[in-house]
Amino acid sequence: MNKTRLEAFSDGVLAIIITIMVLEIKIPHGSDWAELKPVIPTFLSYLLSFVYIAIYWGNHHHMLHSLKSVSSGIIWANMNLLFWLSLTPFSTGWMGENNFAPNTMLLYGMLLLANGVSFIILQKAIEKHAQDIEALKTAFVNMNKKGLISTIGYACAIPLAYVSPIISGALFIAMAIIWLIPDKNIEIALTEKPE
Repeated sequence: MNKTRLEAFSDGVLAIIITIMVLEIKIPHGSDWAELKPVIPTFLSYLLSFVYIAIYWGNHHHMLHSLKSVSSGIIWANMNLLFWLSLTPFSTGWMGENNFAPNTMLLYGMLLLANGVSFIILQKAIEKHAQDIEALKTAFVNMNKKGLISTIGYACAIPLAYVSPIISGALFIAMAIIWLIPDKNIEIALTEKPE
């Protein structure tokens, strides 16, 4: 199968996820600045989730460039990732509506962990079918390291939601910062000729 169909479908799902999340931000009935105050937690949760969706989109885009075609394993690994990502609007809305209460932070952390693990599964499926370029293998090793760090970060943030939602949230932000800039090593590796 040609990878463009997989890319187009994934892009469409991610665009819908972002649209659903922004629709969860309720418009205040009044026009005073004070009317915006209750919306701030929902907006902050939306902002964090938007950044995460953007990170997944960017890294997904870079990884798919290493392929010439996709296998059924890659398709199902991609669907697994999209399933977990599609739950983001629910957990984002719940967290924002309830001012980052411990239960909502715990669920959000569990979802981030599921997203991260499903991304690693997709990455492993792609690695098996990627072009045979040594620099590309190194790029995937670097992504594996970041994946392990973020998995540990999410796993720590989950129980910390009951100790301090602020610490849990700080870990979510720290893990986003780690992934904020997509690894350009995949792009660089693809400009090299296979040996």
